Amino acid sequence: MTAPPAHRPPESIRALTLDLDDTLWPIAPVIRRAEAVLHDWLLIHAPATAARYPVDVMRALRAEIGRRHPEWAHDLTELRLRATRHALIDSGDDPALARPAFELFFAERQKVEFFPDVTEALARLAARWPLLALTNGNADLRATGLDRWLCGSVGARESGVAKPDPRIFQAACQHLQLPPSAVLHVGDDWHLDIDGARAAGLHCAWICRNTVSAPADPSQVHPQVPLFANLLALADWLGT
Repeated sequence: MTAPPAHRPPESIRALTLDLDDTLWPIAPVIRRAEAVLHDWLLIHAPATAARYPVDVMRALRAEIGRRHPEWAHDLTELRLRATRHALIDSGDDPALARPAFELFFAERQKVEFFPDVTEALARLAARWPLLALTNGNADLRATGLDRWLCGSVGARESGVAKPDPRIFQAACQHLQLPPSAVLHVGDDWHLDIDGARAAGLHCAWICRNTVSAPADPSQVHPQVPLFANLLALADWLGT
């Protein structure tokens, strides 16, 4: 268990912004399942595409389109739609199937399983502060059940930029009608969440459930950024 930070939480906090994927739930198994469901659908409705683009090849195609078109990097919905449309056309299937294929994938993508600490922690935090999702992904608050605790969401697709760009953090503060100094951002990825939040002037807290999202160089970890093993530890530190 991670030891609590030595310093006290800032007294200026009036709201929290929360990363979603890998902070509130593990995202890799969700995406793997959604990709498998999509492939099964293609086997029935676009068999040539399913044969030419199995899951791993479709995943590589999406990544390649993202590399070729950095202007869409903030929009995961657009990237997946374009990858699916490309695969359908390349295989001789109807490109109009891209939209229903994406909608199927999107519905599966919302079937998340919270980490064990999340529901209690969110209930405690939401009883004291407004909680706003701040995400590069495309999770839906109602479909995932987060609308019980969160007052809204600011996403990369709608903002036109993705974390760690300070502008998406500024958009979140504008949504909350608060200055950055009154907002605490909570996330798992040091670069996307912590570097981004600090550059935008927000307070931040790092939820480090594993070392994957940690900086390669440990010296980059700022000693004044509080580190927690889970959201319950954060809630305890904040006194909720």
